[in-house]
Amino acid sequence: MSRSQRLLDLLQVLRQHRLPVSGSTLAEEMNISLRTLYRDIATLRSHGANIEGEAGMGYILAPGFMLPPLMFSEDEISALVLGSRWVSDRADMPLAKAARNALAKVTAVLPDDLKERAETNDLVIGPSFADAMRVENSEHMEVIRKAIRNEHIMQINYTDAYDNVSSRVIWPIMLTYFEHSRVIVAWCEARKAYRHFRTDRVSSLEDTGKRYYPRKPVLVKQWRMQEGLEE
Repeated sequence: MSRSQRLLDLLQVLRQHRLPVSGSTLAEEMNISLRTLYRDIATLRSHGANIEGEAGMGYILAPGFMLPPLMFSEDEISALVLGSRWVSDRADMPLAKAARNALAKVTAVLPDDLKERAETNDLVIGPSFADAMRVENSEHMEVIRKAIRNEHIMQINYTDAYDNVSSRVIWPIMLTYFEHSRVIVAWCEARKAYRHFRTDRVSSLEDTGKRYYPRKPVLVKQWRMQEGLEE
């Protein structure tokens, strides 16, 4: 176990105790020596953890302390790296760049042992069979993501699987990333129902700036129920 992982585990153990707990009990739960425990508590305190108590009296983590956002376990680091690399390899250019920047920021401030874990991650993304998706309408994708975040109504021109072209007013609630396509999940005003629109079939689009109602969480819940998906 890395030292960073051990410190994280110690914080979690302290959280489980509502009353002061002796150092020997903590050391036994952590399967470490008492000397190592005292050293780890001193380290956590130096990083801002409000651990009250002292040797012979017991220790307790004061309420309200939040884990530092970069105290990740090794598996969490692996998940972050794998996810960031997937987005970097599969998403449109702006989102891919954002993923690379985010991973670089996280890696830069990790403790040395976790930084090495992130930089030598053994989980990799295989080659994509849809490289064209990376450059597909990057500007469109940005507009779509922004409209979804802001809960804005969109006007789109869409070509269906039978080459029929139509103008639609939609309420976008979700953007789904598949290996070979990107799909907007939206309420369609023309059909009065939820519909799925492939982004590569959207020839033009406009964010109207008008907010739809009900709010997105309500619409997402309705869509999930329609699709028979679990919450």
